[in-house]
Amino acid sequence: MSAGPVVMNMSRGPRTVLITGVSKGLGRALALEIAKRGHTVIGCSRSQDRLNSLQSDLSSHHDSNIHLDHLLRKVDVLPVNNAGTINQNNKIWEVPVEEFDTVIDTNIKGTANVLRHFLPLMIESKKGIIVNMSSGWGRSAAAQVAPYCASKWAVEGMTRSVAKELPDGIAIVALSPGVVNTDMLASCFGSSASLYQTPESWYCFSSFVQFPLILVLHHI
Repeated sequence: MSAGPVVMNMSRGPRTVLITGVSKGLGRALALEIAKRGHTVIGCSRSQDRLNSLQSDLSSHHDSNIHLDHLLRKVDVLPVNNAGTINQNNKIWEVPVEEFDTVIDTNIKGTANVLRHFLPLMIESKKGIIVNMSSGWGRSAAAQVAPYCASKWAVEGMTRSVAKELPDGIAIVALSPGVVNTDMLASCFGSSASLYQTPESWYCFSSFVQFPLILVLHHI
């Protein structure tokens, strides 16, 4: 239901965009559309096979006369905050401790790790924007996914706090993509997940994603 943080360079001309959790779902849809617009994608994921497939697709999504050095790397989920994770549907007292820890470590600590490593560089260059992918469940709640809801509420709060710490020229926002048919949605909605929009249609038509693109990419 969510991708990891998207880090964007706000200088004019072609941008360099870092996307964690890039190999599937919303992360992959973002990467392909951003490449099609002539920007360079730096992405990471745990699946090397999916990264290989994406690398090929990225090369075909921009003008053949433009050379872009997209960089994709296989890395572990915790240091880079991959696409995010959700607990199996369960009441909070029945969620295994290890599963709860995985959700918190990935969705909260993973986001914080990205901020910790990238914000000093962005502050030094005095420009940039970070989009933390959140969820509607980061502003509301649902039964049987309490760990996930808690993690996304934390992402919302962290984002608002960090926004107050950043100097002029740097921005950070939490983006809720709405309900999208991803593997994570299927894990809690089952077959009814197919009733919702795909990541590709979400990117092309959703106003949720158009706002940060207008803000950062200036319609390029």
